[in-house]
Amino acid sequence: MTMAEYKLEMTTADLPYAGTSDYIYVTLVGTEGQSERTLMDNYGFDFQTGASGSYTVKTSFSLGKLLLVKVEKNQYLCLPEDEWYFSKMVVTTPEGDVILYPCYRWISRGEMVELRGGRAMKAYEDDHPLLIDHRKKELMLKKSLFQWKSMGEGLPHINSFNDVSEIPTEMRFYDSRIADFNYSRKKIGIELKIKGLLGSTAYWETIEDMKKIFWYKKTTMAEYVADHWMEDDFYGYQFLNGVNPGVIKRCSELPTNFPVTEEMVKPFLEVGSSLQKEMEKGNMFLYDQKKMDGIPPAAYNGEPLHVTAGLCLLNVNPENKLMPIAIQLNQQPSEKNPIFLPSDTESDWLLAKMFIKNADCMDHESVHHFMRTHFLAEVFAVAALSSFSVIHPMYKLLLPHFRHTLHINIRARLSVLGPDGALSNSSLGLDGVKELMRRDLSEITYSSLCLPENIAARGLESIPNFYYRDDGLKLWNIIQSFVKAVVEHYYPSDCEVQRDTELQDWISEVFTHGFLGNKASGFPAAFHTVEEVVKFTTMVIFTPTVQHAAVNSGQYDYNSWAPNSTLRLHKPPPTTKGQSSMKTVLETLPNVGDTVVLAGMLWLLSDRYSNYIPLGTYPEERFDEPEPKQMIKEFQAALSCLSEAITTRNSHLELPYTYLDPAEIENSVSI
Repeated sequence: MTMAEYKLEMTTADLPYAGTSDYIYVTLVGTEGQSERTLMDNYGFDFQTGASGSYTVKTSFSLGKLLLVKVEKNQYLCLPEDEWYFSKMVVTTPEGDVILYPCYRWISRGEMVELRGGRAMKAYEDDHPLLIDHRKKELMLKKSLFQWKSMGEGLPHINSFNDVSEIPTEMRFYDSRIADFNYSRKKIGIELKIKGLLGSTAYWETIEDMKKIFWYKKTTMAEYVADHWMEDDFYGYQFLNGVNPGVIKRCSELPTNFPVTEEMVKPFLEVGSSLQKEMEKGNMFLYDQKKMDGIPPAAYNGEPLHVTAGLCLLNVNPENKLMPIAIQLNQQPSEKNPIFLPSDTESDWLLAKMFIKNADCMDHESVHHFMRTHFLAEVFAVAALSSFSVIHPMYKLLLPHFRHTLHINIRARLSVLGPDGALSNSSLGLDGVKELMRRDLSEITYSSLCLPENIAARGLESIPNFYYRDDGLKLWNIIQSFVKAVVEHYYPSDCEVQRDTELQDWISEVFTHGFLGNKASGFPAAFHTVEEVVKFTTMVIFTPTVQHAAVNSGQYDYNSWAPNSTLRLHKPPPTTKGQSSMKTVLETLPNVGDTVVLAGMLWLLSDRYSNYIPLGTYPEERFDEPEPKQMIKEFQAALSCLSEAITTRNSHLELPYTYLDPAEIENSVSI
């Protein structure tokens, strides 16, 4: 009797301790029956780290179309448990079909996993009772594993895991990354203790003393910031290309609560021009922190701190530089809330700029960084992990962009939003920061997360030297082209979108748990067209990759220099002109200990660690079909071309903008 032979190539991940000495058994299940439970055993050592092995499963008849592969791991002799990271299996059938079975997870002793292979399938495409039942059970398990809990009223919901040890092992950081992070943290602590800076309650004696915080952690940009932070053109530049480039908007009419007059600002405008003319030409821009107004500040040593929900008017001058020309530190004008001008004393103008940047720093860290990238990425991730089968095309497309999101967010809620976290020690304090996030979420719109619409709504299409916009829009278009190709391949018409229950469940979960069912936000609660899926998925990939890089990667560069930007200021803002000095500036800044703790945290947040995966890199092979594989190659080629173009442009700039170079963007929120 002729035996049917199935050739199996099994790959163990190239990760520390990924291999195993245990017995590995495989059972193939097809439409015409299943194979015997077969031991995978070659001469020598099997399933070693980073190795692939070829094996054979023989059956007395063809199993028909393969449906599932069962993989089991059982104890070998008396050896201790060694989890196995099984990457993938490629099965060649007697009929010559070659089928990929992705796994990419740790398997424990005594555990059996059932793998689906072949092309990506939507739920309504499953036509065999075994696959339908398998998918149903898989989704029930996923729903029970990935659940939601509240972070606080009016805030996005978060994953229900209380500790990183509870999340699936393959979604945690690799040990090498944790070791890198812990080494950096220890190194920072040792250096600051040796210098006597850590825990110091003394105040800085001179601005120059702050340049001595770290011996080795120096970047070209951080040193530039320390040398140029007082300059108005650099102050304006940061609203375009610093770590919070999403806040200013074109000003065609002044708010009634910001009574800037022609006489006030005429000396700072082009000769012969006026405030009205500059607004008509589109050269005036406004920073308005009104959403912070009325939030009570935190206390420090029993005394309340100060929060300034200020306004800053900026003008693009004839040299194409964005210059601050008027600042009001609170929303309601009064004698004790004067409008500060560049012609005021140096220390008055510096203090006014510092208080604006203090509010902007808190808004950046809590809203634009943590809530709008970290926490929204978590919403997208938990919804996808609980809604999609692993064989679903959208799961395969999205998963690389959620790789370590749950792990980093669980840690961040302790280290940044915990009782001793950076945001808890800001001028707003933890309660104030949560109220700021709550207010922002209540006003957030779908269009504000879609960069082309965001730029247009803020009137920033033509402002010069706006590299975040230039690079970001190119990246949006590249991601959108990639997503469009993949989505249209699996959804040829709107009908397929409407029929896909898992896709509809995903968007419903995002709308409910991320945006709290707020219809006014413009976020979809359901998908009706292919175009809607393409746009939303583009935003979902853009947010944890490009947008996170824009608001995260430059934090040490810009915010480690406390005079430029800090989360806490101590003295009250000036209410009368001419009463301050540079001594006042120094007394307003955080003390030595608080300054270095924040600088150390920003070092950790901006550093690069092992297992870094840049945007467009897909080390896990999940798609079996040639079409999406080709689409990924084209996506990578487009990113590579853009990276070269950005490098060329930056070579001609005094201040290179590197944060949105695709080579510098990580594939998911991982820090």
